[in-house]
Amino acid sequence: MLMSMESFQRSMPHSYFTRLASVSFLLLLLLPSAPGSPTATETGSSETRATTAQPVKYDGAQLWRIAYDDQPKKNAVAELQDRFDASMWNYNASSVDIFVRRQQIKRAECFLRAANVPYEVVIEDMQRAIDTENPSLEETELWENRNGHRMTWTAYHRLSDIYDWMDYLAQTYPDLCSTKAIGKSVQGRELKVLRISNGGSANRAIWLDGGIHAREWISPATVTYIANDLVEDWDNQPDHLRSIDWYVLPVHNPDGYEHSHQYDRLWRKNRGGLQYGPCAGVDLNRNYGYKWGGQGTSKQPCSEIFAGSGPFSEPETKAVSEFMQSSAADWKGFLTFHSYGQYILYPWGYDRVVPPDHADLKRVGDAAAEQMVASGGLRYTVGPSGSTLYPAAGGSDDWARGALNIKYAYTVELRDTGRYGFVLPANQIKPTGDEAFQFVDIIAQEVAKL
Repeated sequence: MLMSMESFQRSMPHSYFTRLASVSFLLLLLLPSAPGSPTATETGSSETRATTAQPVKYDGAQLWRIAYDDQPKKNAVAELQDRFDASMWNYNASSVDIFVRRQQIKRAECFLRAANVPYEVVIEDMQRAIDTENPSLEETELWENRNGHRMTWTAYHRLSDIYDWMDYLAQTYPDLCSTKAIGKSVQGRELKVLRISNGGSANRAIWLDGGIHAREWISPATVTYIANDLVEDWDNQPDHLRSIDWYVLPVHNPDGYEHSHQYDRLWRKNRGGLQYGPCAGVDLNRNYGYKWGGQGTSKQPCSEIFAGSGPFSEPETKAVSEFMQSSAADWKGFLTFHSYGQYILYPWGYDRVVPPDHADLKRVGDAAAEQMVASGGLRYTVGPSGSTLYPAAGGSDDWARGALNIKYAYTVELRDTGRYGFVLPANQIKPTGDEAFQFVDIIAQEVAKL
């Protein structure tokens, strides 16, 4: 999840930032690469950094929470981003989470004090949080020997583990599961979909995806957890779950996901766009064709919300759109999982408007939120994307509703509400997966009624 600076800075000039980004990018293109470059450190935006052989480190970087309840504070937050290259991670009506780099902390603190804007340090040292987020995967060797795959849902796994697990399900349950590569990423990785179906001729179809934003690791972990629970306990599932054709894309952005594991934990976009230099990548959740290029997007390649050169300019979004449009599946649900903030969101996201049946979408979302709590999960806020959070055009859920007319199109922002942000400890995977399964269960009940 990410709010654009443009979304709340319309009344403030930002030509300085735009000129600076453009000039910096041109200079970087003209400068030759320096041989023997030092190890990459936390020196700039996670989206404005070239791929290096060394992982990016975030020692001393912090996550701040700032009250966001009046216009002076909103103006201060906008200036904080402009002057100090701070990144907005999360936003709601009362507060905003801002990522501040180590080199900017002292100056940013002085600025907020002078503006009389209080703040809370949510994460004291980002690198320390990253280092403790994911446990060692050595024990997965035993898990593999026992279960035929390495997936544990006690740790965040790499793409190869996820794809091997999908193949394992297809081989173990051939009458229920199959896999299909629906396309390839910018760097040639497969976009792999798991189909779960009993083959019923009257089955409706629900799409689940995760990992459209690389750094949101809890998303693929949750999507795979849901699918695994569904398959491994298939015979005991209620009829409304077994009468659905499930299409599961655990990692929508495989290049970015691998990049976030290998080089930059906080990488957001894919690895397309310019494909080189410090401004690589497109925000895939701004690249879908419905209302592309509108509010909450950017035309600047260095921006974290760069929408690409055109709708479906990226092979990852094009593959999903072509697969869904050409499929014979009877699409009735589209569920895309993100983090963070604990929200259940429905269209529209491109503006602060709602579809004609918004009351029904709210009713179903509320029912899901209540069941999540009743089952021991956390509380999720329900509402339309554009007004509950902020307008963001070109999103996949808007496209599913606007282009494919899929009734139940939802975006779920998973745990947490900011204590860990994108760096959610792996011990949160199972409880997050359990509550998300309750959400999916409610959607399936509604789809079964159509």
